[in-house]
Amino acid sequence: MLMVKVGVIGLGSISDFHLKSYHDDGRAEIVALADMNEQRLKEKGSQYHVSALYTDIDELLADTNVEAVSICTWNNTHADLAVKALHAGKHVLVEKPLSITTEEALAVQEAQKQTDKIVQVGFVRRHANNAKWLKDFIESDGLGEIYYAKASCLRRLGNPGGWFSDKTRSGGGPLIDLGVHMIDICWYLMGRPKPVSVSGNAYDKLGNRSNIKHLDFYKAADYDPSVNSVEDLTNAMIRFENGASLLVDVSFTLHAKKDELSCQLYGDKGGAELEPALKVMTEVNDMIFNMDPQIDHPGLDMFEAFQSEISHFVDVIENGAEQIAPVEDGVEVMKMLNAIYQSAKEGREVLL
Repeated sequence: MLMVKVGVIGLGSISDFHLKSYHDDGRAEIVALADMNEQRLKEKGSQYHVSALYTDIDELLADTNVEAVSICTWNNTHADLAVKALHAGKHVLVEKPLSITTEEALAVQEAQKQTDKIVQVGFVRRHANNAKWLKDFIESDGLGEIYYAKASCLRRLGNPGGWFSDKTRSGGGPLIDLGVHMIDICWYLMGRPKPVSVSGNAYDKLGNRSNIKHLDFYKAADYDPSVNSVEDLTNAMIRFENGASLLVDVSFTLHAKKDELSCQLYGDKGGAELEPALKVMTEVNDMIFNMDPQIDHPGLDMFEAFQSEISHFVDVIENGAEQIAPVEDGVEVMKMLNAIYQSAKEGREVLL
């Protein structure tokens, strides 16, 4: 069996999910790695038995042994690297967000058209078991017409610091890091209706709260409490051409009692919760039923979701499978994210 030969660019924490999933898939071979940090590069090379190690990304892209790449770098490099990789003849899986501007996202889309290579956007929640089940249920008309959705991903203490809190590299705070997932999964399950307007707010009242003691939270490898140029909290209302609407709020830090993760959809035949665990609400014989579908992983299992995402990417390359997260969707999500930041900055509704 021919193996898909893969290079992974950027060896920060998210790359671990990519590396493990490629390794475990059985149809892919990790043949090259790239990172600026030589020590980390050597460690990952040793762990996965990879000898082609590059501190210069252009050298990896020039490696003719590499057929496909995962891009796991800072957000502000995603689009440029994706375009370079495509023109170097590689298939591309690019971590979310696709870019930090709509113009950059459109450039990736144009490069994909020119090269006819595959671009998959890292919307990992689409690949989770609970999302797959709910998508099938919705497409069989289980919820009817979905007209409203709302999602929250609220951390009371959880600014990762490092590049995540440096706007020049991340493009923003919780909206572009967490909100991208929440907006995308709701929009995807709603049937990807065309967005027509956005009204949003962003707040930077609390900073990174590095003074807090006795509570642990994830910190980036380059965590520096003196660096923080991103928002604490963003909320938004998105309206769609079909009349449906989506309400979302996300935070890195907030004076809240506890962290909150929720994703809810409402249709004219039933409702559903994807997070914190899969549930379906409907009417039967003039009674309301709250149902718990019996599936493995009713909540998000990150390892399972990433394995499914990577295996899908390999399947698209090998067998031409229909894409679950194509570049066009990455462009639409970037339009919504950018419009929210614009609305917050200008204090008005933005038309798309």
